[in-house]
Amino acid sequence: MFSHIMLGANDIQESKQFYNATFGVLGYEPGVIDEKGRCFYFTDSGIFALSKPIDGKPASCGNGSTIGFSVNSLEQGEKWHSVGLANGGTECEDPPGIRDGGKMKLYLAYLRDPAGNKICVLKRLKPE
Repeated sequence: MFSHIMLGANDIQESKQFYNATFGVLGYEPGVIDEKGRCFYFTDSGIFALSKPIDGKPASCGNGSTIGFSVNSLEQGEKWHSVGLANGGTECEDPPGIRDGGKMKLYLAYLRDPAGNKICVLKRLKPE
């Protein structure tokens, strides 16, 4: 569905360090900086990018916006969360864990990146 996602960042190197660490847990290669100073993460399914806002104003988070990434296991989600905290991420939402929505159970872990963008990892669990 998505060709790419681009988030604003005030400090590309700080955000690159955060995403290199958290995406490394998910098995992705480090980001690549282009000639315009933007950082790109290329995958077979799409591109994730970081850029200073084109309008020159500071990057800010979108209120109500969240970008979710898939994890293979709860353990991978826990590691993603702890590595994110150790690399400039901050806590947000509920602590990592299983959410029971009746017909669907999900493992979710949330962080804010160094620019304040809300991201999460998700693992859909089989019903019992």
